Amino acid sequence: MYFEELLLIVVVVVGIYLYRVYQGQNVSKFFSDGVAGIVDRITPYSYRSVREKTKELGQEYTVRQYTIQLVAIGGFTAVVTYLYFYNLTITIFYVIISSFIVPYISYLRSKKIYSEFIFEQIQVYTSNVIMEFATTQSFVKSLEGVLASGLLEDPVKTDVQHMVDLSYDNGTIDEALEYMSKLYPYYIVKNMHQLFLQITKEGARNSADSLDNMQADIDMLIESVYRDRIERASFHRNFLQFGIMLYLLVMLVQYLVGRETYINLLSLWYINIILHGVLIINTYFLLKGEKYYNENVGAE
Repeated sequence: MYFEELLLIVVVVVGIYLYRVYQGQNVSKFFSDGVAGIVDRITPYSYRSVREKTKELGQEYTVRQYTIQLVAIGGFTAVVTYLYFYNLTITIFYVIISSFIVPYISYLRSKKIYSEFIFEQIQVYTSNVIMEFATTQSFVKSLEGVLASGLLEDPVKTDVQHMVDLSYDNGTIDEALEYMSKLYPYYIVKNMHQLFLQITKEGARNSADSLDNMQADIDMLIESVYRDRIERASFHRNFLQFGIMLYLLVMLVQYLVGRETYINLLSLWYINIILHGVLIINTYFLLKGEKYYNENVGAE
C-alpha cells in the first residue's frame, strides 16, 4: 500500500514540475508535440503526407482536442481499471498505456479525412473527364481540360498531369490508364478507364450512350458511398456505447456478489488474469471497430 501512495506522489510531483516548466497553455502544447512525435515515429512515411494534407485541409487535431482526448480516455481508463482491480499501480499503468491510443485514433481519423478527400477528387476527375470527352472526343484532351479547369488538387492533379505526359511519350493511353487504375483502385476509375480503352481501340462512334451509362454508374456509386458514410457513423455511435457498457459490467458483478466478496476474489491470480483479459479483448474489439469506421471510402 505504501508503494501505491509513493507512486501517486511521484505522479503528482511530475505533473507540478511540468506545469512549472511549461507554464499555462504550454503544458497542453508539450503533450500535443509529444503525441505528434510519437505518431511520426510509429507510422509509415506515407502517413506523413496524409497528415500534411489533413493540416492543409484545416482538420488536424488542435492542441485542445488532443488534450481533451487524453484527459477523457485517461480518466475513463482510471475509473474502469480501479473498479476492476482496486489497485492504484495497475490503474496508473493502464492510464499510461491508454495515452498511446490517442495517436492511433489521430492516425485513423487522418486516414479517413484523407480517404474522403481523395474520393471527392476522384469523383471530380471521373465526372469531368466524361463531360470533357463529350466535347473533345479525345481522352488526352479531356485530361488537359480537367487540369485547366483548376478543380483538381494534389496529389490527384499531379497524377493526372503524369497521365498526360505518359500518353504523349508513348503515343497511347494504355500505360496512363494502367498507372492511374493501380494508384487509385476505385470501382469508378477502373470502369471508366476500361470504357475509354474500348472507345479508343474501337473508335468513338456511338460512344454517347456508353458515357451516359458510365456517368449514371458514377452517380449511383457516389450515392451509395455517402449512404454508407451515414450508416458507418450510426454504427460507430452504437458500437462505442456498447463497448463502454461492456467495460462497466464489472459494476453489475460487484453488485451481485458484493463489493467485499469481489475484493477478496481479487486475491486469486486466475481472477486477475480473467479481468486483464476482459479489458484487453474489449479494447481490441473497440479499436477494430474504430478501424472499420475509418476504412477507405469507395475503394474495393
